[in-house]
Amino acid sequence: MLTVRFGQLTVEGLSPSKIRSLVGCSPNGEPAEMNPSQHPSSGQQARVSHHAGNANSYAFFNLLTGPQLLDRVEARLPEHRERKFPPTETLSMFLAQVLSSDGGCQQVLNDYLVKRVMAGLDPGSTDTGAYCKARARLPLSMVSSLARETGALVAGEVPGWWLWRRRRVRLVDGTTVTLADTEDNQATYPQPESQKKGLGFPVMRLVVLLCLATGALIDAAMGACQGKGSDEQSLFRAMLDSLEAGDILVADAFYPTYFLLCELVSGGVDGVFEQFGARRRSTNFALGERLGAKDHLITLRKPERPEWMSQWEYDQVPATLKVRELKAGGKILVTTFLDPKKVSKREVAALLRRRWHVELDIRNIKTTLGMEQLRCKTPAMALKELWVYLLAYNLIRLLMAQSALLAEQIPRQLSFKHSVQIWLAWQQRGGTEDAIAINALLVLIAGPRVGLRPGRIEPRAVKRRPKPFSRLMLPRKQAQQEVREHGRPKKHR
Repeated sequence: MLTVRFGQLTVEGLSPSKIRSLVGCSPNGEPAEMNPSQHPSSGQQARVSHHAGNANSYAFFNLLTGPQLLDRVEARLPEHRERKFPPTETLSMFLAQVLSSDGGCQQVLNDYLVKRVMAGLDPGSTDTGAYCKARARLPLSMVSSLARETGALVAGEVPGWWLWRRRRVRLVDGTTVTLADTEDNQATYPQPESQKKGLGFPVMRLVVLLCLATGALIDAAMGACQGKGSDEQSLFRAMLDSLEAGDILVADAFYPTYFLLCELVSGGVDGVFEQFGARRRSTNFALGERLGAKDHLITLRKPERPEWMSQWEYDQVPATLKVRELKAGGKILVTTFLDPKKVSKREVAALLRRRWHVELDIRNIKTTLGMEQLRCKTPAMALKELWVYLLAYNLIRLLMAQSALLAEQIPRQLSFKHSVQIWLAWQQRGGTEDAIAINALLVLIAGPRVGLRPGRIEPRAVKRRPKPFSRLMLPRKQAQQEVREHGRPKKHR
């Protein structure tokens, strides 16, 4: 029988061939062929329903709504007295708030009060003050730890055929989010210097480390976009402990610097990157040890000590490092896979192309979930709000991983937005503890398939024109005063 445990799937009493059929492997252990139409066949749907019916899915479902997750919340809480909004209820409401299209405190409080009325309880006040204070009392360390642990649960126990050559692949990239325009936020996360005071918004830089197989977020680091230690490399170095020996890191051209490559090699981590800009301009395939057409080994020499590195750290870095350079698809790549017999040029290029998933995952976090603009008015609360978004993202990925396993597919074939829509519809209708209904929920999530579109190219432009409002070129209070004194400007037709 199948037993779903916290972050782990165990199979008891099944033969190896039956286990392979359950996880979608062929007899040689490779992934089963995917339906070319990208839509589940009737046979696949039947197998999903059958496997879901034989799975203890309710135990898994409790990860999102039940005591196992909440026990982890309680374990991280300081001593607290009983309040109207206890920490577990507050975190649940905060998660619902970031997943809602409205995103406001009033909306999630109204939903809470309506549920109390329907349960025959006293609803209490519609003032959001008590809920906002309860959010402020949630420890940041608790929320961030839960987000990381949930990601580790999703990415830690996966079938081997979800991996690349049975090895874990991690993706890293950076992005930015804007914050509410308050003095506190501006002081911690200042707006770009190119913008006039009062016309811009505070900007926070975010670097994420993701699992290629499941899309789960392993770790994240945040900082300002200006000042020492605010670049993507510095933020990523704070997450290096999240990589384990045997992992593979795939990233864009910003990351393969000499010191980072040395860090990866010393930790037993391989890397595949597009070549760093300065190196790309000087690449000469006539030099070094030739491995094939536009494919060679070169020896890099240690550059001068950067300001952020101490002399002791600099002395620990080796004087030289051997890496492999190759050209494929019009790009120059650099990798620590030195043996072309073990990892061919074609395989390296194909692995780098899968880096695009990190761009799609960041889009899911920022656009699908709505994290592009944080609402909280203080740096501490904005940081907490961001981690709640990341926790919500990982919980959705947890649902998708379970659904993919039951559907004999890889999680990347399931739609993130569809999964969010199904989950929100379920929550809005009160959900249920009925195991049959929960199994049906997992079947619904596994329904649509994301098409495979390698090499897809789209222009970075939008067709729909924005409304013809003029830009705000003065601080808002000053603009309001001018409207009072002179009226609104006439529309130009």
